[in-house]
Amino acid sequence: MRHVASFSGGKDSTAMVLRLIEEGRPIDEIVFFDTGWEFPQMYDHIAKFEAFTGRTVTRLTHRQPFGDEMLNRNPVAGSNRVWVGWPSMHRRWCTQIKMRTIRRHVQGDMQYVGIASDESVRLNTGYLSAKHNIFPLVDWAMDEAACLAYCRARGFDWGGLYNIFSRVSCFCCPLQRIGHLRNLRRHFPALWAQMLAWDAELGAHNRGFREYNKVADLERRFSIEDRQGELPGMANMEINIGGIK
Repeated sequence: MRHVASFSGGKDSTAMVLRLIEEGRPIDEIVFFDTGWEFPQMYDHIAKFEAFTGRTVTRLTHRQPFGDEMLNRNPVAGSNRVWVGWPSMHRRWCTQIKMRTIRRHVQGDMQYVGIASDESVRLNTGYLSAKHNIFPLVDWAMDEAACLAYCRARGFDWGGLYNIFSRVSCFCCPLQRIGHLRNLRRHFPALWAQMLAWDAELGAHNRGFREYNKVADLERRFSIEDRQGELPGMANMEINIGGIK
């Protein structure tokens, strides 16, 4: 039976694969699913990882980038199965596509999955409960902080992404924290502009950003915060725009 390492490119999966290689554990393939929503620095990281390890990372993709998938789906009222607009907690079409593609590629092979020890509560949920999954980080008692330190000790820095974000998955994920979205707008204006463009094209069927309907609502909020920060005595004033605090 083959052993396949599921590789997102983040700190946990990177630490997992690095240690598996260092310990001489069997790895027949390293698999990365490219959503098209990755930070540019992530592609640089994967290239650096390949050069450092001498291993090739297999890139899996969907039939079209997720941005196009999101815009081209047709809505059907009242159906959670319809993939339209931004993903949401109850409509995670992106995760479904990613997991289905990886499962189809891996088939019945043993799969290393990079779940850190402080996330072990997830092990019995969904696809993670599959009998062929192996969780080395849990066995090694490596939590997220330990994984990041392990990678940094080997020269990996993701172009500074982990100095700005605690997680570096899809840059436009609607489920990320408000602070992450604020930092994305501040440090990656081109990516934020792309989100605003998608947001405008999606129109009335745009849902997903927690308590916000549109990225444009977040843009209004952050713009007001920027202006308040420039005014003496206004920095701690509560923002309430159209019911959005």
